[in-house]
Amino acid sequence: MIGYVTVGTNDLHGSAPFYDALAKELGVGRMMEEETYIAWGMPGGGAGIGLTKPFDGQPATVGNGVMVALEAKDRAQVDRLHAIALEQGGTCEGLPGPRGEGGFYAAYFRDRDGNKLNAFTFG
Repeated sequence: MIGYVTVGTNDLHGSAPFYDALAKELGVGRMMEEETYIAWGMPGGGAGIGLTKPFDGQPATVGNGVMVALEAKDRAQVDRLHAIALEQGGTCEGLPGPRGEGGFYAAYFRDRDGNKLNAFTFG
């Protein structure tokens, strides 16, 4: 149902390597790139993610309670995505590990602009 999600940035080219590294681990690359916008994913594939300077020209701000979840293939990939995020200048919001019952395994982090993301898997 979701086609893509965008998060705001105040430094498109400085923040793009963070998403390049996550996308590479997930097996996708940049699918669109304009002066104010970059999107990662695969046309016709699952939901993608975009990084954009706000259209209204105002500074990008973080949405309180907003989070983008990246589905990983297994727990090892969750661990790698968390490590990549931190290596790329992100901050930890929750170490990789099981959450609740039912096999949900996740790690939480923020990008360089403070946008919250997680990597997760079930099973």
